[in-house]
Amino acid sequence: MSNGAVPEPDPTKFTGADAAFLQDFATLCTFGATVGGGVERQAGSAADGMQRAWLTRILQDKGFDVSFDQVGNQFGLLELQSGAPYVLVGSHLDSQPTAGRYDGAYGVLAAAHAAFRLAAEWQADGTAPRYNLAVVNWFNEEGARFKPSMMGSSVYTGKMTPENALATRDAAGITVREALEATAALGQGTGPTAAYAAEIHIQQGRSMERDGITIGVVDSNWAANKYQFEVHGEQGHTGSTVIADRRDALLGASMLVVAAREIADHFADGAVHTSVGQLDVYPNSPVVVPSLVTLLLDLRSADEDLLAAADRMLHDRIGQIEQAARVDITKTGSHCWPVTPYQPEGVALAEKTVANRGLAYARVKTLAGHDSTNLKDVVPTVMLFVPSVEGISHNEHEYTTDQDIISGLHVLTDVVRSLCLGELDPR
Repeated sequence: MSNGAVPEPDPTKFTGADAAFLQDFATLCTFGATVGGGVERQAGSAADGMQRAWLTRILQDKGFDVSFDQVGNQFGLLELQSGAPYVLVGSHLDSQPTAGRYDGAYGVLAAAHAAFRLAAEWQADGTAPRYNLAVVNWFNEEGARFKPSMMGSSVYTGKMTPENALATRDAAGITVREALEATAALGQGTGPTAAYAAEIHIQQGRSMERDGITIGVVDSNWAANKYQFEVHGEQGHTGSTVIADRRDALLGASMLVVAAREIADHFADGAVHTSVGQLDVYPNSPVVVPSLVTLLLDLRSADEDLLAAADRMLHDRIGQIEQAARVDITKTGSHCWPVTPYQPEGVALAEKTVANRGLAYARVKTLAGHDSTNLKDVVPTVMLFVPSVEGISHNEHEYTTDQDIISGLHVLTDVVRSLCLGELDPR
């Protein structure tokens, strides 16, 4: 798959509502489509605005009321019990640059189609669920254009203030508020009150495909320490400045990148992941020794003791790098979260649901952050995975088979039905 074209969704191999879902997914893939078979629709971009407008239309066509909250979270609301709280189900539509089609987008569309099926079912048989239903598209989960990631769900859950979110600027100096206004996505209020939440997502790893697992039931997340560092040096001429006199910020940043990888390699069996995903170099001229580099570095582990040890190693290395490269390194931002479990009653519900479908399943952990990792801190939350072919993600070749995304839609529909009927309510 990594060397070939990503197959197009094929609705002709399915019937009825499943074919309709795949047809809508094929349409969703056209927004911000790239020549390499992926998408680019960063938060608040024109492509993001177009896909949000399209989602509004398909929700309204099915009788859902659509609204945006104060930081651009998009909700499709189906009121079933006046005054009752909502089951929130969804993910995010924004993407990384030159990203795959499935990350986030699958979860939003699966949420919408699960809601469509349940609304039709309840209308046909006269069922009155205990809770209302909301399809949600969280704003800026990826954090590619605006930092930090999971911004919309962080505001919803009280982990970030709306004022700070709206004032955040991208690299061009555009604020979140300005981007939301430009895409007609800046609303009011705090969104619907949640009773429960659910999200389905591609795994973004290899283990489920390797083990023949159709549905992953997520029982906890890895911990993560994400830092922004500035490496300060001094500008100089790349030809005439004597090597011994240089204070090369890019050299110091490069040593920090290598240190992060060496720290990961220190721990056996991939127990700690580290990475540097972004470097901004100033003045970024071919004949100037850089005076400033800003970089984003993260460390992740399922074991908080190992993460703490890795963090200590990193900070020990910072002092060594400062001396070796004759630079100053300052930490200018952080975004950290611990290992936290999903509620066991939600895990048990998901396992029972998948077993009733006769699908292969296993408990898994999420190495990546998701909006559900925020939601589970305030309401009982169910998180489901479907396999990723070859584990590819944040890449135009990201792919999950049509059969797997349909199976995931069926399971999600069953889970949301149970949540809306109050099956997890205390007895």
